[in-house]
This record gives sequence, structure tokens and C-alpha cells, in this order.
Amino acid sequence: MKRARQKVVVENEVPQASQKSKKQKTCLYGSVFGESDLHASVDWGSLPHHVILRIFQFLPLVDRARASSVCRRWNEIFHIPDLWRRFEFELSQPATSYLKSTHPDLIQQIIKRHADHLQYVSFKVDSSTESAEAACDILSQLVNCSIKTLGLISTAKPSFMNVSKAHFASALTVVFVNSKSLSSIKVDDTPLDDPSLKVLVANNSDTLKLLKMSSCPHVSPAGILCVADQCHGLKELALNYYILSDELLLALSSEKHVDLEHLRIDVVSENPGQVEFHTIKKQSWDALVKHSPKVNIVMYFFLYEEEFDAFFREETPVTHLYFGRAVSKAMLGRIGMNCPRLIELVVCANGLQPLDDELIQIAERCKNLTAMGLGECEVTCRGFIEFVKMCGGRLTQLSIMEEVLIPDNDYSLDRLHLEVSKHLGRMWFPDMMPTW
Repeated sequence: MKRARQKVVVENEVPQASQKSKKQKTCLYGSVFGESDLHASVDWGSLPHHVILRIFQFLPLVDRARASSVCRRWNEIFHIPDLWRRFEFELSQPATSYLKSTHPDLIQQIIKRHADHLQYVSFKVDSSTESAEAACDILSQLVNCSIKTLGLISTAKPSFMNVSKAHFASALTVVFVNSKSLSSIKVDDTPLDDPSLKVLVANNSDTLKLLKMSSCPHVSPAGILCVADQCHGLKELALNYYILSDELLLALSSEKHVDLEHLRIDVVSENPGQVEFHTIKKQSWDALVKHSPKVNIVMYFFLYEEEFDAFFREETPVTHLYFGRAVSKAMLGRIGMNCPRLIELVVCANGLQPLDDELIQIAERCKNLTAMGLGECEVTCRGFIEFVKMCGGRLTQLSIMEEVLIPDNDYSLDRLHLEVSKHLGRMWFPDMMPTW
């Protein structure tokens, strides 16, 4: 009997390492649930309400829906309005898209129970017309919404453009009429039209602060002018150059308007020589900057060289310039002469003539320049070092492909790296072309 008892004692002994591990876990549970629960197992069904809510906020939607089936209490928390303020509908065709589409049953549940809770909503669709039409169908059902921000995003080609204008306008009008508190709208590459904008203004003029509507071919200068005349709180605007006008800039410069913070302008041409671009008067630009002295004016150019004639003939207060196609030396020379507020310049391509003189002129006259990027261009090492020396440490971003730099008698690429680093006040190397 004694031996048996001794054996039992030995078998029930816990190794020292295991005791330590158990103690650590107990302390961890104790820090979360309190000292009174140190020796009790965790009952997930009785977690405090705010803890479950916090966990649900971090879960992906699919996992959150699965968790809601654990018990009745978790299901009730699943439908708490706070969890449905922000929602992204993903709509795709399984055969052609990598997106995980939001389940139709869940969509109907959201429309039925949470339409009036939605505030920050986006629709992400693939390239199929069916997905864009499904997004419009959902928008048409949001009759009890109070949406503040709305984004329509095509992940591939702009599939919303394939939806009929009548269907799209009808769906969008439902949100514009019922929300009455829209502050931010992103509807790039859509069949948005002037009547839709008038409905937007009629119901949300006091709240609208941001409007992004690049590549909306059915919007006219008169349509966007209606927005500028009535939405006096507008701070950010993105549009195509063809609907930019002197009247629009003057409307944004009126005393009734708050200061505009960001104006993005896309200048795009698909058919060289088919589009004649109008000129904006210097007085209109001056009025905008006088009213909003800190405004960022960002211009993206996708033009052919022969189409630049209307731009930068006079002083233009642009701050950020991006050229997606080749731009001539003459054009860069005009930028150096007439863009004193320039902060960032990116040139994707140029001809085979060195841009030394143009860069030096930009460094001399554009005193706010802090970022530069050059792609398929040519600059001598000596000219590039002179440019960097004139800009000095204010160049916080400098991205130059190694192939751009032409060695000369004074500087090799190795010595250039040292010289540029010295003038920038930090280590710098040119970008390398990927080899894969």
C-alpha cells in the first residue's frame, strides 16, 4: 500500500517548467478578466459587451458573420449599428475576378436592417458590367440611408461606364436625395451627368467638402459650375481639364467659399491632334490663389507633344506636375519660367537631348521645389549636380533612373553619387532598372 501511494504521488507531480507555464497563463487571464477568475475557465459567451464589440470590429466580414452564429447574444452584437457605419461592398464575377464578392444574402440583410446605419460606404467592382449594375441595384435600395462618404471604385477597366446612364443616374439620385449629409464623393470613371449633380447640390450643398469626378464625360462645365456656385464648403475637387473654366475658378474664389485645399486636374488626350485645349486666364488663377493661398493645384498630363501649346504660356500656380507621356524641352523650359509655386515635378519621358538647361532654370525659379522624378530622359552628370547644388537640402525626394545620367569628363557615376549625397546632406543613389 505504501508503494502504491508513493507511485500515485509521483505520477501526479507537475514538472517545474509546466508549473511556471501554467502560472504565466493564469496571470494573463487574471490581467484580462480579474483576480476572481484566476481559477475559472473562460466563458466566451459571457464576455463583456464592449469586449465582444471590439473583437467584431477587427474581424473580416466573413469571420464576423460566422462568429455571430455562436450564440444569440453574439448575433445581437453582430447587428449593433456601430459595426455597420463603415462598409465596403465587393461585387465580382467568380470566373473573371480575384475579388471575394459580398454574399447576396448578407447584402439583402444589410439593406433590410442596416441601410439607415451606413455612413462610410464604398463599392468595389471588377471589370464586368454585371458587377457595376449590381452596385447600382444596391444603391437604388438605400432609401433610408444617411451616407456621409460614397466611393465607386472599378478595380480594372471602368465598368461603371458600361452601365446605362439612366440606370446609373437613377441609382445615384436615390442616395443624393435621401442622405442630405454627403461630405465626400468619389465617382471617377462613371456616367455621372449634370442633372445628377443638380440633385446632389439641391440636397447636400451645406455638407459637401470633397468631390472627385475625373473621367466623367457626361458632365459639362455648366454642371460643375453649379456645384461651385452652391457648395460653399468645398475643399477638394478632382476633374478633367475639359470642364475647367475661368468661371469655375472665379466661383471657387468668391467670398462665400471656404479656402480650397486641393484641386486635381487630369489633362488627357486619347487621339493626338483631335482635341484642342482651351486656355485658362492668368487673372482666374490669380483670383483662386489670392482667395486660397495654400491650395495645392495638381495636374496630370497624358498628352502628345504637339498638344501642349495651350499650357504654361503665362504664369500658372500649379504645385504638382506629372507627365505620363513624353514632354518636350520647350515645354519644360516654359515650366521653369512660369510655375513659381512648383513643389513636385515628375517627367516619365523626354527625347534624347540633355535637359541640363531646363533643370537648372527650374532650380533657379521654382524655390519651393522639393521633389523630382525623371524617367526616360537624359541629363549630363555635370548638369545634374549643378541642379542638385542649387536646390540643396530642400530636395526631400529625388528619384532618377541611372540610365538617365550621362557621364562626362568631369564626373563618373561613382563620383556623382558622392557629390549629390554631399549637397543633399544624406546618402543618395540613382534608381536601378529591375533585371527580372
